[in-house]
Amino acid sequence: MAVVAAVTTFAATFAVRVLARRFSIIVVPDERRVHERPTPTVGGAAMFVGLLAAMATASQLKGLRPVFRGSSEPIGLVVAATVIFAVGMFDDLREMSPPAKMSGQVLSGTVLYFAGISMLFFKVPLLGTTLSLSPALVAVMTVVWVVGMANAVNFIDGLDGLAAGIVAIASLAFFLYSHQLVKIGTVTPENSGPLIAVVVLGMCIGFLPHNFHPAKIFMGDAGAMLLGLLMAATTMSVVGQTGNGFSGRTYFFYAPIFIPFFILGIPMLDTAFAIVRRAGRRTGMATADKNHLHHRLMRLGHGQTRSVLILWTWTALLSGLVLVPALTNHNSAFIPAAILGLGVALYTLFTPRGRGGVANRPGAADDDGAGGDGAGPADVKGAAPSGPADLHGRSRVP
Repeated sequence: MAVVAAVTTFAATFAVRVLARRFSIIVVPDERRVHERPTPTVGGAAMFVGLLAAMATASQLKGLRPVFRGSSEPIGLVVAATVIFAVGMFDDLREMSPPAKMSGQVLSGTVLYFAGISMLFFKVPLLGTTLSLSPALVAVMTVVWVVGMANAVNFIDGLDGLAAGIVAIASLAFFLYSHQLVKIGTVTPENSGPLIAVVVLGMCIGFLPHNFHPAKIFMGDAGAMLLGLLMAATTMSVVGQTGNGFSGRTYFFYAPIFIPFFILGIPMLDTAFAIVRRAGRRTGMATADKNHLHHRLMRLGHGQTRSVLILWTWTALLSGLVLVPALTNHNSAFIPAAILGLGVALYTLFTPRGRGGVANRPGAADDDGAGGDGAGPADVKGAAPSGPADLHGRSRVP
């Protein structure tokens, strides 16, 4: 399924690039943006095609029949993905207000809830207690998780290849973890979580050759929010669908509540910092700034490629920190992970400034490669456009 999703997404992206240029759905470079040439966007359309192809193929495979037989989860997932993709696509093509966009995210989360992909159980760490959530709380937790993940991935979609790479690493780690739970009998073979995770991995791998620096196309809100929804769905399917103990393994009992936060640590940490920053300044969540993690790396002197690779490495380290003990039932994996993490931290903090080129210019880096000097009213992505623009601050090409 990963191969089907990757090949389909890779091939479809060529067509999307052609169509985006033909209909002038491109990001125009200027003195406040990092990219140096007009770049198509709405690459999320190719990802959506990859998702549909993989799910259609999976439904025909004998080995995956338990996932589709008598379950509304796969259909509900596709419907929810269609909703959030349509919202993101509309935002990429036409300006959409933040409340309207969030309404679309809430609608997609509601679809997942009615399809059975939801947070039914919540394990309380250290107390050895599992809470069975009431129907009202199940609905609220499901919607909040979808909205949070959709915006988390959207926040980190700021440099070429950053979001696609981080989600690829996270989805691979979560597939390995969820597959292990299936093997030990904690998660049933009918659970759709492992399938969703591996399909997301394929979508990201297929898109990355087009999106890595220098990007030939951006995924746009359509792609970022789609990936966020899918990651929310796979984590809820695995984490929140069982209240049983994990086959006597103490680590597995506590792991479900921590693993999503560690594996998805970079986007969730970035989102948390953004909320705190904007609350401290008494600005809305839709008010952009240039203090995301990737912006800070750029200001340290790292170029786009190096900043992306550093954040990819952090994601892999955080994933390995919890994945290796889960797979081996040994808790000593934190030692090499900590050493590697220290090395990355030292490289990040103490590399001499000035080697990143564009990172040291005023207003260098904004999301989707757009920079802003803070002058004028800011949109969601931090740009202050002087003409008609969408939420990314991208001026339309006549």
